[in-house]
Amino acid sequence: MQKNPPQCQFVAALDSIVGKWKPVILYHLLQGKPLRFNELRRLLPDITQRMLTLHLRELEADEIVTRVVYPQIPPKVEYSITEYGQSLAPVLETLHQWGAAHMERKRLIKAQREQNETD
Repeated sequence: MQKNPPQCQFVAALDSIVGKWKPVILYHLLQGKPLRFNELRRLLPDITQRMLTLHLRELEADEIVTRVVYPQIPPKVEYSITEYGQSLAPVLETLHQWGAAHMERKRLIKAQREQNETD
């Protein structure tokens, strides 16, 4: 008898990385350079401060992202990907490539439909 059905494993994985912004946050952090909160806000201009904070806290709780607070005035906080979080790089790269191919496919289908309408 199987202890963890496959759907449990998918749910566990998706709970950690799904959300409109989490993959994009991880993409930026996977570039290797620690980023401050406002740097992430600039890279994601459509995200709200609340949503960015929420996603960063969730990623930190899952030990995918680390948060370092520097004792200075004004406070400096940097976020970076953990070694464990780096294991998501191939998954996110594959998802990124699939997304690009999917967008291109949708563009071609739309162009084909428009062409058929003019024929």
